[in-house]
Amino acid sequence: MTLTTTRNEPLDAPIAPPRVVRQRRMRPGLLGLAVLLVALGGLGSAFAVTSVRATGSYLAIARPVTVGSALSADDLVTVQVAGGQGLVPVPAGRIDDVIGKRAVVGLAAGTLLTMSQLTDQPMLGPDQQQIALGLAASEVPARKLNPGDRLLLVSTPAKNSEGNAPSTRFEATVIDMAADRNNVVLYIALANRDVAAVVALDASDRIAVVLTGAA
Repeated sequence: MTLTTTRNEPLDAPIAPPRVVRQRRMRPGLLGLAVLLVALGGLGSAFAVTSVRATGSYLAIARPVTVGSALSADDLVTVQVAGGQGLVPVPAGRIDDVIGKRAVVGLAAGTLLTMSQLTDQPMLGPDQQQIALGLAASEVPARKLNPGDRLLLVSTPAKNSEGNAPSTRFEATVIDMAADRNNVVLYIALANRDVAAVVALDASDRIAVVLTGAA
């Protein structure tokens, strides 16, 4: 390169050498990490899309339901569930299929409902029958008896009986209970051999009910 002075004399100036930019080398470990993060990002996107596609309306329990109780519409609520791999909840569109069925296990509020938790079969053993006892509220051993509670029915003496007649005892299981302010109807499972005797005692108001075990 030649420069010219004020006297028009050429002057040679030094030429700066070109700068060499060194390329940074990426460590193999960092390169592998970057590839892994990209792959995980893709899997996350795919999972998000799958979850959105699997979202549906299902039935959940709105309030606690005891064993043996029949489901009503008030016991159920519709919820939106995404994903749920491995679950088999009841779709909201099948609500008519579950109303009136009985719970074979206790159902907790806020849990999804599955068909395996319900039955439409009577809650009776192979050698049992269901009967109803009409009782005054004061004759029931608890404010609320739940399906599956175990009872002992004890015969009481007749009003005109003399002496200490021996009492008779019968084991029973609660199926359901209906009550108003003064009266209670208790539905129980009873052994076939005891049905006739208990019905006769109940008709004569000679039954005392004892709670021996909770479900």
